[in-house]
Amino acid sequence: MKTTHIVSRILFYFARFLAIVYFILALYSVFTLATGVFLTFEENGKYFQVCYPFTTHPLMLGDYNLPYILFDFLAPLSLYGIFFLLSSNVFKLFYQPKLFTTNGILHLRRFYLSNLLIPGIVIFIASFFVPLDNEVSLFIVLHGMLGVFAYFLAAIFKQGLNLQNEQDLFI
Repeated sequence: MKTTHIVSRILFYFARFLAIVYFILALYSVFTLATGVFLTFEENGKYFQVCYPFTTHPLMLGDYNLPYILFDFLAPLSLYGIFFLLSSNVFKLFYQPKLFTTNGILHLRRFYLSNLLIPGIVIFIASFFVPLDNEVSLFIVLHGMLGVFAYFLAAIFKQGLNLQNEQDLFI
């Protein structure tokens, strides 16, 4: 179990770091697109480049139209920030002193619901505004499978919590 604690702690910090990076990129992009600071354009304003701060070197590129910016640029950045934040909370469960807790089940529930519902809903709404690649359906399937596995894990944790509470009553 010691290896599980070590690996889960490493994955917790790695996922939390990625969540912070995605949120910072999303916020920086919103700031840049809203103010025009550190923003350059290509081909007469058809494409934009979000540049590194205080430079003209591009950090991120995209088509300069509102549906693309909202659904193909900002939505993935912010939603993957949420994904990695929720993932880090799941990894945190495995190095806690008590494995089966109601808080742990709540984190797993948030994780599986977000993976089962959010990708499909966002892609459905985005399909009205932007053309979607075939690879997008693969992401829906992958997040759906991840959500199902997390659902099963949450059910196991719930059963473990029930057994743990019954055991505590007998002692």
